[in-house]
Amino acid sequence: MALVQVVLLQLLFKSKLTRLWLLVLLVLPVRTLATPVVPQFRSGSSTMSSTSQSVINETITSHQYNSGFSYSASGHNIESADVNGYINPSTVAGETQTLGGVQFSWTSPSLENVPRWKIVNAGQSFSLVESLQGAGLSNVTTINRTITTTTTTETTSVFGQ
Repeated sequence: MALVQVVLLQLLFKSKLTRLWLLVLLVLPVRTLATPVVPQFRSGSSTMSSTSQSVINETITSHQYNSGFSYSASGHNIESADVNGYINPSTVAGETQTLGGVQFSWTSPSLENVPRWKIVNAGQSFSLVESLQGAGLSNVTTINRTITTTTTTETTSVFGQ
C-alpha cells in the first residue's frame, strides 16, 4: 500500500493539480494490519551462572629490635665473687642506628666487667650457665601468602503462562 502511495505522489507532481492530490492523499486513512504474537509455551526456566576469582599476593615483614641487653646466670654451688654480691654487668652506651627507616639506640654490657663467680664448697660439684643476648636487630620475620577467592553466583528464573 505504501508503494502505491509513493508512485501516485510521483505522478501527481507532474500534473497541474499536484497540490490538491497531495492534500487528498495525505488525508486518506492508511490501513495497517498487525498480527498478534502469541507465545507457544506454557512454562519454562532460565538459568544464569557467573563466576569471578580474585588473587591477593601478600608479603608481611616484621623487624624486632632489642633496645638493651639481657644477661642471665644460673648454677649451683656458686656465688658472686663481688664484695657486695653484685651480679649484673656494668653497661656501655651504644651507638644510634637506623635500619629499615627505624632509628634506635641501645646499651651494651661491658664484657670486661661481667660478674665474677666463685665456688662455695670447694671439692664439690658445681655448675654455671651464663647467657648474654646483645642489643640491636634480633629477629626478622617474613610471611608470604596468596589468598585466592572464587565466587560463583547462580540465578534460576521459573516462569509460566
